Amino acid sequence: MLTRRWLEMTWRDTLLCHWPVDPDTVAETLPDRVAVATHDGDAYLSVVAFVMEDIRPRGVPVGLTFPELNLRTYVEGSAGRGVYFYNLDAADRLGVAVARRLGALPYYRAEMSARRDERDDTVEFRSRRTHRGVPTARFDATYGPVGEAFTAEPGSLEAFLVENYRFYAQGRRLYRGEIAHEPWTLREGTAAIRENTLFDVNGFDRPAGDPIVHYADPLDVSADRVRRA
Repeated sequence: MLTRRWLEMTWRDTLLCHWPVDPDTVAETLPDRVAVATHDGDAYLSVVAFVMEDIRPRGVPVGLTFPELNLRTYVEGSAGRGVYFYNLDAADRLGVAVARRLGALPYYRAEMSARRDERDDTVEFRSRRTHRGVPTARFDATYGPVGEAFTAEPGSLEAFLVENYRFYAQGRRLYRGEIAHEPWTLREGTAAIRENTLFDVNGFDRPAGDPIVHYADPLDVSADRVRRA
């Protein structure tokens, strides 16, 4: 439950790419206090690229806008089901420094761009990690929506993958955070992924097959402070 709306932001130009994987592949990478969550027997690894727009403490009139890229999976933890982050790469030097100092969360500085082409409703997203002392990670894709907008049905695979209002991440210790927003408005998506090394730098073999691709409409989000799990 969100006890305080500490941060406000909008997520836009969101790409969600989901690969089914064997649960054991994920389970062996998780800290002791969280367990892999599955849907119909499959665990999932997801790459999520988006623009975090106008992020600011509640009550502050103007915020920061920058792209972000993460690799995540889905877990059961002490506070309930949520997302577990392996990395959060962001093009905001100050924000990355604060997140790492306060919670030692797996945030990394990166050079990023997210350019929308209004002519064909696509986004060109590029990321190159520049954080010192960690492996370089790259992602380069062009993506966009196809089909009609929909919201995920409760209990569906789509709901399992996107309707998550809690996250966990391992830093100096295990942390969790709570968020609040309206249900996602999704569309089936198309993505031409030219480069993606997020699996490699996080110790995973690249999953076989094509991902399930979703594109999401802009979403207003509130977040509480990150706390020890």
